[in-house]
Amino acid sequence: MSDGPDLYSIADLAREFGISTRAIRFYESKGLIAPERLGATRVFRRRDRARLILILRGKRLGFSLRDISDYLALYDADRGQQVNLLAEKVDERLELLEQQLADLQTTIAELQEIRKLARTRVSPAS
Repeated sequence: MSDGPDLYSIADLAREFGISTRAIRFYESKGLIAPERLGATRVFRRRDRARLILILRGKRLGFSLRDISDYLALYDADRGQQVNLLAEKVDERLELLEQQLADLQTTIAELQEIRKLARTRVSPAS
């Protein structure tokens, strides 16, 4: 049984994921996806589509192309290595985001205090 088409054009994938064909060609140039060619036409298979999903998810979560490339390199390799690398990268990303969140919370609190002080000093005359 097939869940969908076996072949996709670059326009099909661009439309489905709301990205430009240029972005897809960029990921191809970085070796993250490898469509087949029929003459000058790129033909993407389900595997390419699945990899594109992982690339876009990785970018959305803030991973670098290098991190995504390392993960995809293990795509057909040992599943245990892939899971271990993913867990390691997720831990690193979470640690960074948690630190950024703490920094933002500190900055917000400082700005709120400054705003409060500024408003009390410039309160309208009654």
